Amino acid sequence: MLTWKIQDANGDTRYVEHGDTEVGLVNTTPYQEGDTIVLEIEKEPGYFWVQVDESLGSSLVYLTQDLHFTVPFGEKHISYPPKAFTGERHYLFARIAAQEEIYQYRNLALNVNDQHGDTHCYPHATANVETRGEAVFAARNAIDGIVANHSHGEWPYASWGINRREDACWKLEFGRTVEIDKIVIYERADFPHDNWWKQVTIEYSDGDIQKYQLIKTDKGQEIRLEKKQIEWLLLKELIKSDEPSPFPALTQFQVFGRDIKK
Repeated sequence: MLTWKIQDANGDTRYVEHGDTEVGLVNTTPYQEGDTIVLEIEKEPGYFWVQVDESLGSSLVYLTQDLHFTVPFGEKHISYPPKAFTGERHYLFARIAAQEEIYQYRNLALNVNDQHGDTHCYPHATANVETRGEAVFAARNAIDGIVANHSHGEWPYASWGINRREDACWKLEFGRTVEIDKIVIYERADFPHDNWWKQVTIEYSDGDIQKYQLIKTDKGQEIRLEKKQIEWLLLKELIKSDEPSPFPALTQFQVFGRDIKK
């Protein structure tokens, strides 16, 4: 059983829809600040296609518990498409993923539904710094699927910003063990406003730590790996170029591989 609920700031349910293997919900009431979108799953954990708003599209995610998604308002909204969560009509959808979808080769880092906190929805991105705590520089922006990197700030140019921290690091958790063999990194390329990282280090949950050289480009930079099984990775020791700008940033981080059949 899958259940969508829209709850207000007091926890009262305004809309609810149920389904066996898939469920949609049409919301015809404008969202209010404090509203939460809840997807309840009867059997956990599991793989699901989840869409919390029609403007975001859907992602194949791994849920370990029910999903609680806080509807963004104000400053937190500007990292989303302008029409997201606005107006008087919205469509939510979720379904249990098919086996062939789960185990296909894909970008295992993609999650348009990621948010701060313990979301129980993987992949999940966190960081030890986000520039001024602003949503347009949040860790989640690097796994939202958008590679527009010729500017910075509000959608579609959101990125992970490090607020000039020399010890900045960014963590990607998968919530289970996955097998990967390729990483693609899109640095923000709003030159000359931006700088860029000429070297990064990635620590993997299997104990491996590797340094990688990057170049100044607006294109995705591919890192090929021997197949490895990991639960998380940590991007750290970010060394920027000698150019004068103090503002390197990460637009998108993709990780390609497969889920492991149990």
